[in-house]
Formats: sequence, C-alpha cells, structure tokens
Amino acid sequence: MFAEENGLRGDPRLQGISDAIRVIPHFPKPGIMFQDITTLLLDHKAFKDTIDIFVERYREMDISVVAGVEARGFMFGPSIALAIGAKFLPLRKPGKLPGSVISEAYELEYGSDCLEMHVGAVQPGERVLVIDDLVATGGTLSAAIRLLDRVGAEVVECCCVIGVPEFKGRCSLNGKPLYILVEPRQ
Repeated sequence: MFAEENGLRGDPRLQGISDAIRVIPHFPKPGIMFQDITTLLLDHKAFKDTIDIFVERYREMDISVVAGVEARGFMFGPSIALAIGAKFLPLRKPGKLPGSVISEAYELEYGSDCLEMHVGAVQPGERVLVIDDLVATGGTLSAAIRLLDRVGAEVVECCCVIGVPEFKGRCSLNGKPLYILVEPRQ
C-alpha cells in the first residue's frame, strides 16, 4: 500500500521526500534508473519527514523489533526503532556478523543472495517491522520474512521508502502487508 492510499494523499511531506531522491540513469548497469537515497539523507527536512511518517504509522502497533535490511535499511531502521521503543536488528549479508547466525538464501532477477541474523536476536512471538529503502521484486523482503518466521517472530509489516508501482500485486511477501512512501522518480 502506498502512503497516499492510506490517508496521506496531499501530504506535502511525500512530495518533499520524492524530490529529495536523486535518480542516476544507467547505474549500476544500462537501463536501470537508480534511486539514490543518499541525497534524501543529506536533506534534513526530507529525512526527518521520512522517519516521522514511519513513526506515526508504527508508534501504536506494539512493534518490539525493527529489522533493517543491509545496507540501506540500516539508515532508517535505528531511528524508527528508537522513536517507537523497539530494538533494532540488522539483517546482514553473509560473513558480516560475528558469532552464531542463521541464514536465508534467495533468488534475485540477476542472481542469488543471502541474509543472516544473530541466533537469539529475536524471540518467538516478538512483533517485527522489516524496513528497506526500495522494493522492486520483493525477493529480499520475502527472504527477511522467511528468516524471521523461522525463529517464531511475527512480522507485522514490511515498509520501504520507495516502491516500484509494477510491484503491486506481483508478490505476496509471504502474505505480509507492505507500506511504501513514494514511487520511483524517472
């Protein structure tokens, strides 16, 4: 669900967030219109508005864990977690976490990848929000959900700053809802 479909239609913060995202054509390969959130992070107001909108949505949902997908989910997740009184859980690429981990492999349009998290970081029954910067195919978010499901966590929702409109209805994200702030700019 896009934020505009959930009571934020006409909210000027959404336009400011969208305007703060730089588009880099043909990166990392020809035909890709890369949505660069580093410019959003440099814009204090747009970055704050992004966090505020997510906090407004999740403050009363009894979320105990915010799981950020490497690496750009790390840029939003900790601020949201602090504001709603939850812990932050980094979901990392292989070999980045010390100690015992559990892993979940997944397929992408251009290959495969894997997410890992520390054993014991999430307890059965904990309510989790999964965040990343962008959703295109849903492969990474689906892997995050499967990883958290394996330890008995309850994934309440996934959220992203940017969502490719073609994604709507293409992937069920294991039956979990998805909340998106803005569509990609061209």
